[in-house]
Amino acid sequence: MSHKMHASSHGPGVTESRTAAAMMLADLRSGTLLDAAFDNRAGALDPRDRRWVQELVWGLLRQRNRLDAILAERVRGGIAKIDDDVTDLLRLGTYQLLSMGSVPPYAAIGQTVELTKRRHGIGASKLANAVLRRIDRERDTLEPPVPTDPLEALALRYSHPRWAIARWVDRWGMADTERLLATNNEPASITVRPYGIDRPALDAMLVGAGVITHDVPVCPESIRLGTGVALTELSAFTQGLLFVQDPAATLVAQYAHVPHGSVVADLCAAPGGKALELARRAKLVIAADRSMARVDRMVTGFGRVHATNLVPLVCDARDAAVADADVVLIDVPCTGTGTFRRHPDARWRMRVSDFAVLPALQREILLAAADVVKPGGLLVYSTCSLELEENDDQVESFLATHREFTLEPPPAGTVSPDVLDEGLLRVLPQQFGTDGAFAARLRRAH
Repeated sequence: MSHKMHASSHGPGVTESRTAAAMMLADLRSGTLLDAAFDNRAGALDPRDRRWVQELVWGLLRQRNRLDAILAERVRGGIAKIDDDVTDLLRLGTYQLLSMGSVPPYAAIGQTVELTKRRHGIGASKLANAVLRRIDRERDTLEPPVPTDPLEALALRYSHPRWAIARWVDRWGMADTERLLATNNEPASITVRPYGIDRPALDAMLVGAGVITHDVPVCPESIRLGTGVALTELSAFTQGLLFVQDPAATLVAQYAHVPHGSVVADLCAAPGGKALELARRAKLVIAADRSMARVDRMVTGFGRVHATNLVPLVCDARDAAVADADVVLIDVPCTGTGTFRRHPDARWRMRVSDFAVLPALQREILLAAADVVKPGGLLVYSTCSLELEENDDQVESFLATHREFTLEPPPAGTVSPDVLDEGLLRVLPQQFGTDGAFAARLRRAH
């Protein structure tokens, strides 16, 4: 049955898919992360409806500034005057009207109006009806005027906060920043790593199951899947012959280049992909995270691929119950500006104050982790951020106060020279079409 015909459990007339989308946006406003909100609200829908909800909500978040500019012209007094939830419902309706060809205009309007009536009463639903009908009528002349300020123009075109764009333009210039913004607005592809099988055999299995596969230039062993793949229904997934990992995360683990037979402590390990990658060379990987729920999910993932040399552990990286590891990896909490393509909600959650708060936590973890590395061992610091405060600045200040550590690039040929920057790993989305990542390999003296 099409999602358009579903009757919602909240009464007839509103599809379960649209109810789930509205609940997700309310969850985001209360601080829930997008992936968790999706699992919670859309997890019980059938796969087709889940994909539809994902297209709608991720798409809306990638176009929010443009949608708001269109709405601002058509809501009397501007959208700041109306309830935040009503604004989100109007965004949902507008996105369906303008960007989802599968949805007829009458459904986009009628469903949004009914949803608004259920959640806010008749007055709000009349507003929704008037605004969405006007947008539908004016769809050929809708585009808001381009702002004269070039940064405002980018903020409107690519729906990112202007202050974040200003930071990047200072660093990379307009053209490179625009490439980054465009990359952030492309749906993230799924890339998988073979596990317990070689790449050609996995590729043959996937192709045999009707999956279109692509090479990944910076990670030759990885396979990028074509769009629309129901991953969990593939036998290669259920048999544990692959795990999902963006090339940027794979590169961090490869850059670490842990010695064969070593004991590795991955102290910020969830969701566990880097630990699995490190386990290819290590004798033992202690995969630690401070959240019991995240460690439980990690254990499930390790079980699915039948990993044997990983030990899960619940502990805080600032006070780890581990000592004398050959290698310590800390993939520290960060603003995640390298993963805005995958997490379009993060661009709206980020605050300027994060650049004071998060580096303080990162430094705390870095100092604690240094004590866990045995003499002669390796400390690998990594983030999925593009920001200097979380990356280069952290490493420089650490090395200035810890003379027993030195930056040591991995052996030549470990990773492509294209992702190395004076011994540091630097993966930029605008260059490689992957997530962003940073890492530093720090050798402790004997």
